[in-house]
Amino acid sequence: MIAVPLAIAGPAVLAGAAWLNAKTQFSYDLRLIRALVNANVQIALGEKRDRLSLFYSLEQHATIKSTADHAFLMYQGKTWTYKEAYDIVLKYGTWLKTIHGIVPREVVAMDFMNSPVFIFLWLGLWSLGATPAFINYNLIGDPLLHSVKTSAARVMFVDQKIKPRFTKEITDTLGSVKARDGKGPIQTVFFDTTLEEQIMGTEAVREPDSSRSAVRLDMAMLIFTSGTTGLPKPATVSWQKIGLLTGFMPSWFSLTKSDRYYTCMPLYHSSAALLGLCTSLVAGSTLILGHRFSTATFWNEVREHDATAIQYVGETCRYLLAAKPQHDPVTGENLDRKNNVTKAFGNGLRPDVWDRFKERFGIDTIGEFYGSTEGVSATWNLSSNKFSSGAIGRNGSLSSAIVKHQLAIVEVDWTTELPLRDSLNHDFCRQVKTGASGELVFKVDPADIHSKFQGYFNNPSATESKIFRDVFVKGDAYCRSGDVVRWDSEGRWWFCDRIGDTFRWKSENVSTAEVSSVLGTHPHIHEANVYGVEVPNHDGKAGCAAVLFDAEDVSEGLLDSVAKHARRSLPKYAVPPFLRLVNGHQTTGNNKQLKAVLRGEGISPDKTGG
Repeated sequence: MIAVPLAIAGPAVLAGAAWLNAKTQFSYDLRLIRALVNANVQIALGEKRDRLSLFYSLEQHATIKSTADHAFLMYQGKTWTYKEAYDIVLKYGTWLKTIHGIVPREVVAMDFMNSPVFIFLWLGLWSLGATPAFINYNLIGDPLLHSVKTSAARVMFVDQKIKPRFTKEITDTLGSVKARDGKGPIQTVFFDTTLEEQIMGTEAVREPDSSRSAVRLDMAMLIFTSGTTGLPKPATVSWQKIGLLTGFMPSWFSLTKSDRYYTCMPLYHSSAALLGLCTSLVAGSTLILGHRFSTATFWNEVREHDATAIQYVGETCRYLLAAKPQHDPVTGENLDRKNNVTKAFGNGLRPDVWDRFKERFGIDTIGEFYGSTEGVSATWNLSSNKFSSGAIGRNGSLSSAIVKHQLAIVEVDWTTELPLRDSLNHDFCRQVKTGASGELVFKVDPADIHSKFQGYFNNPSATESKIFRDVFVKGDAYCRSGDVVRWDSEGRWWFCDRIGDTFRWKSENVSTAEVSSVLGTHPHIHEANVYGVEVPNHDGKAGCAAVLFDAEDVSEGLLDSVAKHARRSLPKYAVPPFLRLVNGHQTTGNNKQLKAVLRGEGISPDKTGG
């Protein structure tokens, strides 16, 4: 045996441990697994105590001396403590019950822009055990009518600011006796200051706990899909989903009572509602609410309210990065890094923006997730260095071994846009090799799909359409994500494209997301939206890039530089042969790019205005 001096052995052991930790990502996995365990424990305890409703989180913070006077909500210079918010919520609940007869488990539609009233009305419904249904305030016409009708709500409350969108035709239709499939009219209540004053003058009465009794799979709210592929669908959000997300996030993202968490993302969507407000409420943090996203007000509100964490969705960070630096009007100081934000959380931060955004605004950590409102599960990436920049998820050796039993990436038949069936293997699907791309699918119990996937409200056919059966063995079942992803050998997840956005050109699959990301690294391109277009006398679809430049005059030299950049960075078949200059892009309320209109216009000069 050879003796090794302690002075040498100690550092060697530490170096070896550090190498092993980096190789296996053990400490990262430990944090991830700890957060998941915490979430499941919270769900189990909440169900056992019959306190799954987050009304109890508000009540707990409001009635404990150490947190009662802590700021719960900040909005446009005004602040409400947990105690103040709780008292207001009880008033809203009492008013909803006495004036409108709202009862436990009743679905009530809400069509609001971001505001304190949105939150107080929402939590007031929960105080009664009722179920809010969030309507996208951008909707008009048939999509608006469809959303309200499919919610099955008897009463709908509407923000006074969006009243002009409710035309006489809309209000007459909602007020007809056939509005709810023959069950009577839908009462539309426009929320103005008179109503607010009436509510604030109401004597608050707390409803008994029995009104809020629920089990984990009961519906807590309805949140509508974006409707990018058709009319919006009401996704059932269970108490289980809310509990898992709010139990996981504070631990994983280190969101604490001392944090001030800023979001101006729309509360009608799950990102701001569940991972913004609900998460902040459970953590006892302060939520700073912006009325709506604007590059002109974003950082001003962050600084004015001393935010420590921010939320983004879709192209939010790209727009902030494209905006000119703000300067102090007195000193001329560049204010880009004049903030106390240490972490940002959201989904849809593209790889070409990720590190530039962190560097410009001085943000240490990005918490990126991938998932959908109705989805079974999600992927998570907590990134403080460049190792996982741009990834939608990340797993070390330990958590990888766990998730491999819960999901899979399968080959896609690009003709049918369905998972590919292997005729040589009993028509089962094939998993892709590590590093290759395919559709992400999540395993569910074939005998009890509902236990993991609650699907769409009152729409069993749409729910069943997301389930794929006999995938790897006879009788199994998986829930489709509709997205193409890849998982590399380092445990990182990468988003490739939405199925339907990927197109075939010259016998190759082209990912619109990857082409957009590459074009986005060009120094003079603010944003690129790539899609496939049909070309006469050619098979498949060719790439077309709708590009927003930062230059007022687009010169021939600039276009040449874009062409060289694309040829240098992309395979030949992926270089878009068509370039369309635009002054702006259509997006959803969550700043996600829309391609439907662009695809419909194709490359016809009559439609594109060329």
